[in-house]
Amino acid sequence: MNSTDALPKVVLTDPIHPEAYAMLADAARVAVLDAGLDASQALHALRTELRDAQGLIVRRQLPPDLFDGPHALLGIVRHGVGLDFIPVDSATRHGLPVGNTPAVNANAVAEYAIAAMLESARRLRFFDAQVRAGNWSERGTASATTFELRGRALGVVGFGAIGQRIAQIAAGGLNMRVAAHTRSPSRLPEGVPAMALKDLFASSDFIAVACPLTEQTHGMIDRDVLARAKPGLVLVNVARGAVINEADLVDALEAGPIGGAALDVYATQPLPMDSRLRKHPRVMLTPHLAGTTQDAERAMGLMAVQTQLALIRGERPDNVVNPECYENKETQ
Repeated sequence: MNSTDALPKVVLTDPIHPEAYAMLADAARVAVLDAGLDASQALHALRTELRDAQGLIVRRQLPPDLFDGPHALLGIVRHGVGLDFIPVDSATRHGLPVGNTPAVNANAVAEYAIAAMLESARRLRFFDAQVRAGNWSERGTASATTFELRGRALGVVGFGAIGQRIAQIAAGGLNMRVAAHTRSPSRLPEGVPAMALKDLFASSDFIAVACPLTEQTHGMIDRDVLARAKPGLVLVNVARGAVINEADLVDALEAGPIGGAALDVYATQPLPMDSRLRKHPRVMLTPHLAGTTQDAERAMGLMAVQTQLALIRGERPDNVVNPECYENKETQ
């Protein structure tokens, strides 16, 4: 028997950082889904690979019935924080622990949010285009159309690791006034008041959306909330696209009072070509990369691998999100 045959097998839905891959390859047989496969082919390949795999590291949406089929899994790990990619309830019923990589990319996402606010305030994309077009005289409009973040009001929706880091940078580095909408207001630090969602929109110059996608948050930023927004408010979404009703957002951009938006996530990804968001001049669009930097990718990859290997060994790391699965496993 080849010595590698005794190693556990771990499936990667997508590539991970080279250092993390090397760590995993030292301890397991690694299978990575072919990036050239279409969605149907990739799903078939995934189901096939899981038949004899003890681990699965996830970077894309999984089907809800994946764990109903044949597999040898001992645990699943989300390369990232958001758990909407994984049917956690199904995993729990099957006695499968699910881990994620909390907080390790929080700074990357927070810096993106701050950068988006700075770009909006200083109109860097606009002035870059003017210089390239030879319109040097447009610099004369800067005093009337740009502003500083210092002293402006920032509302943070969701106050987990990402929301906390956004608040720290905004308040500590830029002297912004920060308030938050969170389901755990008692945990807010001194100086960050809790506010109802509509009140937060009414009093903020910027809103940074950093909450998880749940049944309660799905579509919660809708026409009624947007109508209460302070005139000129800029909305930054680094959470999940479905937290915002995109049609209502475009309407609010066109009719007021929303001044602009920076969106890294969308209800449907990739963003459909016919989306009205694509055509709006006051919307900045990026392809779900807020948490993707060299530093964050390395940290997430290493934590995902460490967690996956621990689950295979039968350990119970603190970042397992469904500890109730162990009771189900014992009764199966």
